[in-house]
Amino acid sequence: MCGIVGYIGARAATPIVLHGLKQLEYRGYDSAGMAILDTDGNLQIRREEGKLANLERLVDAEPVNGSVAIGHTRWATHGPPSQRNAHPHRSPDGNIVVVQNGIVENFLELRNRLQGQGYEFASDTDTEVIVHLIHQHYHNGSNADLTLAVRRAVGELQGPSAIVVFDKAHPDRLIAARLGNAGGVVVGYGDDEMYIASDIPAILQHTRRVAFMENRQMAVITQQGAQFMDIEGQPLTLKEMEIDWDAESAEKGDFEHYMQKEIYEQGRSLTDTLRGRLNFAQNRIELDTLNLKPDVAQALEKVTIVACGTSYFAGLVGKFFIEQLARVSVEVDYASEYRYRQPLVSARQMVVAITQSGETVDTLAALEEARNGGAFTAAIVNAIGSQAARVCDGHIYMHAGPEIGVASTKAFTASLVDLLLLAIYLGQERGTLPAAEAAHLLHELSRLPGLAGELLEDARSGHLYQQLAERFHIYHNFLYLGRGINYPIALEGALKLKEISYIHAEGYPAGEMKHGPIALIDEEMPTVVVALKDRVYDKMISQVEQVKARKGLVLAVANADDQYIQSKADFIMPVPAVHEMISPILAVMPLQILAYEMACRRGEDVDQPRNLAKSVTVE
Repeated sequence: MCGIVGYIGARAATPIVLHGLKQLEYRGYDSAGMAILDTDGNLQIRREEGKLANLERLVDAEPVNGSVAIGHTRWATHGPPSQRNAHPHRSPDGNIVVVQNGIVENFLELRNRLQGQGYEFASDTDTEVIVHLIHQHYHNGSNADLTLAVRRAVGELQGPSAIVVFDKAHPDRLIAARLGNAGGVVVGYGDDEMYIASDIPAILQHTRRVAFMENRQMAVITQQGAQFMDIEGQPLTLKEMEIDWDAESAEKGDFEHYMQKEIYEQGRSLTDTLRGRLNFAQNRIELDTLNLKPDVAQALEKVTIVACGTSYFAGLVGKFFIEQLARVSVEVDYASEYRYRQPLVSARQMVVAITQSGETVDTLAALEEARNGGAFTAAIVNAIGSQAARVCDGHIYMHAGPEIGVASTKAFTASLVDLLLLAIYLGQERGTLPAAEAAHLLHELSRLPGLAGELLEDARSGHLYQQLAERFHIYHNFLYLGRGINYPIALEGALKLKEISYIHAEGYPAGEMKHGPIALIDEEMPTVVVALKDRVYDKMISQVEQVKARKGLVLAVANADDQYIQSKADFIMPVPAVHEMISPILAVMPLQILAYEMACRRGEDVDQPRNLAKSVTVE
């Protein structure tokens, strides 16, 4: 979850690292720090508790100049947020510094051993164990070979870790290592300069040429390039990739928050995820990177979708898509639970992971379980070149561009589109989707970005959602109801509200309201319903009637031309009428905007909600 940035070159490193950390602050914001080799050859450290702005103020007050630096934003695992627990951590002689993303699972054993050997610890973190181990190996048996010392230290660690090491005795290099599935390690190539980062946005301003490190790999990075090897020291060659994201897409522009920007650019992100995949000449979906052969698709007996958080709710919508269009049974599993229940996996099963970052540790572990069982594995993923995309048999990129806000918005809708594309693709390969229906779905998908753009433009230019936030921000509990294909949208709407506004909200299938939640309904608990004109519309109207009969307030996501529900609900959040399969993609947008405006009205930190991080790379 933590963010790492490193630079080595000829330019001033401080602004480069600070800017990179700003792009990664969504990964961790309990504290931040940096180490830089100054122009006199001294290793300077600046660390501060809290947001990155605190570190920036410290650096302004105590400036330091140099051309080699590493930086870190922390999401606390071991030890509370504080200056003493902020990274980088330093060896006893002050020469070696380390930053880490991950967890040292055996840190207590290592810490006790090191303390017994005379090492003193200045923090509560597991990371400090790493720098002491490197120091120990450097001075005992490695003949002052920093690379060998790092290799031996990493070899003692248990649990996923990504680390970057700098030693002032070797000012010409940075050393990076990746162990397990802890976060990404991206090596960026510049002109006579090099970069290291946990995620692409940190270095997009400077380069698009990158290589991605895998499990049990290391890199020795100098100003001229990178030398890769495995943990055992065997040389490796990593493929360079060209990233087609632009730096501007990772900036807020004239928006107040990243989340706001990401909500309102969904018209463009949906265009990008559809581009090149709709074949109107043959009324087919093209998914070349999925690598799924027709005979494998036809033989499928089951599809399992594994995901966490928002992506799990996308998977629930995907279940509707795939079962209806491809006529194959679908199971949706929390990735964090999948591997712990000894799932039944076979060669006639397809396991689809949904992950924005492609680095979520539980999702990667679920994929490994599926591969070991012989299933065909695929990832619906946003981060290009991420671990999930690399380890699967095939993948479908969201092409949503960088998503910085912790609460996912455009990646959610992009993943819904990708799931629908997958469902149509499976339907056409399995012969379960009539040609006329496929043609109609392709036509509806082609309209989607424009309809989304109109919905979002109307929302931004009007005052409806600000008025709703003014009216409802003082409430403490919300009930969200949906049915059928839009039941998961109720779950997602409730999650968005609780994530960023800290209001308790519960999503529920509307048909289950009488089995418990109806007891809670009164004038103090508003109910949000997703009530579009679909096959369960009449049943949703019945739920609205029952809420109103108990003096409950109703906010309805409804079709803009639905006069009847306007006479029943207290407030309407309008969406255009579309094909039922398309409706969840549009229906969630008003709920995203409502959550955003509620959080703003309550004065909360929208982009970096407390206790949450964008990419969960540790258990």
